[in-house]
Amino acid sequence: MTIETEKEPEVKWERWQKKRVFVREVAGKYGELYQELLAQPRVYKSKAKPFKGGPTKFGKNVINPQAAAITQSVESHLDVLAPGSYGQRHGHMNSAVFYILEGKGYDVHDGARYDWAAGDACIVEDACVHQHFNADPKRPARILIMKAKPLFLFFNLMFQKNVSYPPSEPMPGFENFQPTD
Repeated sequence: MTIETEKEPEVKWERWQKKRVFVREVAGKYGELYQELLAQPRVYKSKAKPFKGGPTKFGKNVINPQAAAITQSVESHLDVLAPGSYGQRHGHMNSAVFYILEGKGYDVHDGARYDWAAGDACIVEDACVHQHFNADPKRPARILIMKAKPLFLFFNLMFQKNVSYPPSEPMPGFENFQPTD
């Protein structure tokens, strides 16, 4: 007799599915907490963190309350969009600053298009539904995202929603695309 068990579906975007710590407890004696803060590293090696996601949008968390005890109110992560691809259409209460490290593309914020290229900074305002697009059909776009999301969550400004997800199939000609550090 065979007993069939239900398999859990594969989760590509675990950060949207798993339980996370957004604000850590800070408890103890002031002097001890201060010394612990001073002892925290000031440089975090992003190459030590793996990219997750795919096949068209990849991301890695760099600094956030879960990974860096020195920060409580900001987070940053690195996104890579495969050539000609795009990320999820989504919105959140917090604003964000995107620094374009490599590539060219555009964002759509509440229906308005904003073109960007390497060296530009793009600002997404609070409560904006937006999406990021790589306009280069041959090269990836690499974007550093910085935001005060943990602080917004601390004040119960939690609304965040994905309207649509990135493509689940790779872009033609980039079936084996993987971001590099």
